[in-house]
Amino acid sequence: MSRSNRTDHIRLTSHPEPGGKAAFPIHWGAADARARGPIVGTVSRAQDRNVIGSHGGSYAVYRALAVSAGALDPIRRPDLTNTFPAATIGPFPQWTDPAKIVAIDPWGHLVAENFRQEIAEGADIRPSIAVTRARLDLPEIRDAIAAKRLKPDGEVVHANGSVSVVKIAIDPVWYLPGIATRFGTSEASLRRTLFEQTAGMFPELVTRPDMKVFLPPIGGTTVYMFGDVTKLPDHRTRTTCRVHDECNGSDVFGSDICTCRPYLIHGIEECARGAQAGGLGIVVYNRKEGRALGEVTKFLVYNARKRQEDGDAAAAYFERTECVAGVQDARFQQLMPDTIHWLGLTRIDRFLSMSDMKYDALTAQGIDIVERVPIPLELIPADAHVEIAAKKAAGYYSEEIPAATDLTDTVGRSLEKY
Repeated sequence: MSRSNRTDHIRLTSHPEPGGKAAFPIHWGAADARARGPIVGTVSRAQDRNVIGSHGGSYAVYRALAVSAGALDPIRRPDLTNTFPAATIGPFPQWTDPAKIVAIDPWGHLVAENFRQEIAEGADIRPSIAVTRARLDLPEIRDAIAAKRLKPDGEVVHANGSVSVVKIAIDPVWYLPGIATRFGTSEASLRRTLFEQTAGMFPELVTRPDMKVFLPPIGGTTVYMFGDVTKLPDHRTRTTCRVHDECNGSDVFGSDICTCRPYLIHGIEECARGAQAGGLGIVVYNRKEGRALGEVTKFLVYNARKRQEDGDAAAAYFERTECVAGVQDARFQQLMPDTIHWLGLTRIDRFLSMSDMKYDALTAQGIDIVERVPIPLELIPADAHVEIAAKKAAGYYSEEIPAATDLTDTVGRSLEKY
């Protein structure tokens, strides 16, 4: 045996032990973290593992490479000393409602505090949420200060243009019965589809019906909070919120084919302004590149849009994506409200989004949205008007009252089956 206690035998999957009792049973929606039980997805002590998949989301593969390269001991456990959250989040009533949160572990940032004894005894229990403090430094915020739209206050916005935030990283933790309910399917069907569409990557999806929690190998979510987070429990606090799906080309590199970075920056500015007025600003940043179809697909769609016979046109905006990917949008916002529930919110006063899908997902989950704020026209890049026109015609919110046009009819027909 090696240092990792590995033998030459390869175990392809596991099966429930007849009458066996899990070392750490999970009771989703229990009244507190200990009653719910820890999420244990590592292989350092196989008998402890109580979920399907591995910690770290998509980064679990890089961990495997580090082990293969001899750079990481596969049975090493993290030292969580001084990693506790830099701000207090929760608990909130939504954390113990199994219908409200199904895609994240609401106790995931409190692992070291709640399972101190088990960790000391050798259990490899890892956080799936981390809370820290940071400053954002964006040229557009300095421009907003120069234009006197924002004024430095020394707490939220600083004289050098930086903005103080509480920054929260969230890895996905899926409670499979709840995920199935959100998507209107059975747990058995969901498990089989996940197993088949990942080419059998996780056989325990079909061999371990007793394991109800799955750590999917996908990107997570980052939350940026502006203002005094201790005001979260006070339902009188006025909230400004931007839910943003990743667009690396625009968000980071400033591509002008879409409105993603302009809307993100607009959201940050409005969140900072709301925090300065005594409220809370919240930007939820989800890793769903290219409508969750991926960047390769997105760039292929860009090529198809630009090269079609009549040039880039709003009427064919969604159709071009469907031609390449087979579906117009795979983001499916049903799981997005979980982050809002985790923050204990029941109301968003100013929702900085035109998306009907995001609005419908939030309101369907009981979140009251008081005001919807579209992107200001002056922030739309010249090359992005095709996107905006198509989205408005498809039902995205706008303060304008669009006239009935062939464009509306065309896009509407293309979306009927979705």
